[in-house]
Amino acid sequence: MDELRLASRLIAIDSSSPTGVADVMAVVAGELTDRGVAFERREVIGRPCLIARAGGGPIKVILHAHVDVVPGRPDQFHPRLDGGRLVGRGAYDMKAALAVMIGLMGTLGPDLGCEVELVVVPDEERADPSINCTEVLAKDGMRADLVICGEPTDLCVGVQSKGLLLLQATMRGVAAHGSTPWAGRNAILDGVDAVRSLVDLPFMEATSARYDRPSVNLGRIAGGSAVNSVADTCVLELDVRILPGQCPEAVVAEIRGAADWEIDVRLDWPPADVDPDHPLVAHVLTAARAVSSSATAVGRDGTSDAVAFQAHGVPAIEFGPLGGGHHGPDEYVDVDGLLAYRHALGDALARVGAHATSSAVRG
Repeated sequence: MDELRLASRLIAIDSSSPTGVADVMAVVAGELTDRGVAFERREVIGRPCLIARAGGGPIKVILHAHVDVVPGRPDQFHPRLDGGRLVGRGAYDMKAALAVMIGLMGTLGPDLGCEVELVVVPDEERADPSINCTEVLAKDGMRADLVICGEPTDLCVGVQSKGLLLLQATMRGVAAHGSTPWAGRNAILDGVDAVRSLVDLPFMEATSARYDRPSVNLGRIAGGSAVNSVADTCVLELDVRILPGQCPEAVVAEIRGAADWEIDVRLDWPPADVDPDHPLVAHVLTAARAVSSSATAVGRDGTSDAVAFQAHGVPAIEFGPLGGGHHGPDEYVDVDGLLAYRHALGDALARVGAHATSSAVRG
């Protein structure tokens, strides 16, 4: 299966660094060239992006993919087959989806009914507050009638995602000799206790039809100046995910009041929320249900670049193949599911194209 071959090739490149991203982009460009798909390379905020075009028709659909991955062990970049699974860093998030999109682009003819752009970006997996390429592209006018991000959804259609608050908390303590810790106040211990107490805040009790609760993750921590001293400073980096409808300012205010610490908001990324009854979204759901009886509209815990398009009024959803373990030690994608995903994605584009054509005729 061509998607399996290409996915394996992409996974084998460690694209957690700019050098690896460039290498993956070169492979993507080569694969598109081999399929006769027109594309352009574009540098955005000094980073490489790639935009390919196929199909044709009165409306436009963007297939959106990212090539960057979170760091992994060296062995995770040696893709392997294990019981019907393709295992490796980025398999599920989201190089297998990109492989399917590349293969599909080579099959789309000018009579599809919709123009399709494949937008490949290098920096979705960010862990810092800086603007990324998709935000810049959307801000500079990139638009479509529908955006489909190939993020992990298990053949469901992601119409919501949690909002993201990246917070830096600084806890102050009192230094003392390491042999007499009772003479000081350990900022590291106080900081960890403060983070643990966040689960009892009112905002953590929120729930909705698609989410059980918000979440708080302590991602990084640094403190102390020497092992034989009581730490008088601790910096904690928090990943807080809030539900659609929650007020980020109110959540930050609750966290600030939870302890005697300083809170700096590094990133405030809003939740995603698209109407599942939108006509074009409904076509994707229909195509998904044709290959998976469990396909439905879902809310995803993680965020994605879909929000960048939604901020400009573009309906943007997430739709990806079966798999699991993204960002974990045994990330995988289901091999048989890749073919189902290709059928569903191709069917979705055909349905959108037919919708556009019939709407134009009626108009």
